[in-house]
Amino acid sequence: MARPLRIEYPGAIYHVTTRGNARQSIYQDDKDRQRFLEILYNVVIRFNWICHAYCLMTNHYHLLIETVDGNLSAGMRQVNGIYTQYINRRHHSTGHIFQGRYKAILVDKEAYLLELCRYIVLNPVRARMVKEPGDYYWSSYRATAGQGRVVNCLSIDWILSQFGDIRKRAQKAYTEFVKAGTGVDIWKGLQYQCLLGDRVFCESFVARLKDSKEVKEIPRVQRLAARVRLDQLLPRDIQWSRKKRNEAFRQAVIEWGYTYTEISRYTGLHYTTISRIVRSLTPAKGKM
Repeated sequence: MARPLRIEYPGAIYHVTTRGNARQSIYQDDKDRQRFLEILYNVVIRFNWICHAYCLMTNHYHLLIETVDGNLSAGMRQVNGIYTQYINRRHHSTGHIFQGRYKAILVDKEAYLLELCRYIVLNPVRARMVKEPGDYYWSSYRATAGQGRVVNCLSIDWILSQFGDIRKRAQKAYTEFVKAGTGVDIWKGLQYQCLLGDRVFCESFVARLKDSKEVKEIPRVQRLAARVRLDQLLPRDIQWSRKKRNEAFRQAVIEWGYTYTEISRYTGLHYTTISRIVRSLTPAKGKM
């Protein structure tokens, strides 16, 4: 079976879900849930992610992740892989605990990020596990609403900034916003099963989705064999202006799929410098 397409670029935002094998529980107790959040925090730091919301259910979890460096797949391998190792070690089990690969929906920040933050923390209410979102300990709601501590993996500043400059008032407005979202269907804007946004946002990725139908069965090594080489994109015998060099970096990452590390090894520049340059040249909302 072909793997689903992963659209990755600096600044991309995703609604990520992963379910347990045969819909079995992925958390046996609160110690497991706490360990999962610790693993998520380590990945957030290592891969420069921003976690806007989360909810740990019984047999699946929801994350709302912003990837500053466009590296969702690399980070998710760590989250699910390390957690699986922990579960097998602690509970003396073997094999996979997750059902296949995670599901990631690319999100239009302007149109849907707030809606998804609300949708995610209302999951326990919709599942009739609790009556109010604040009654559920293992979601980001309590921290964002000012009803509990903010765990290390979570960033609440952007969400609250959408409700005002004064934190207490913003938290109150946030709780009202969540309360009003119980019957809201946010999935009407879902297209191609992996894009959630307005028409302009979704259309900006249509060509890439169509192209993927021709290559998704081909191994990545074979697909990348046909791409332009770095020594062609960045010839060493040419005196580059900084503007042209930076544009070549952007092209190498966005159009040809090179990683910051690959470009760093070729140029000798630190990968964080290349990351900063590419991010500065990448338009908002992935319009590349």
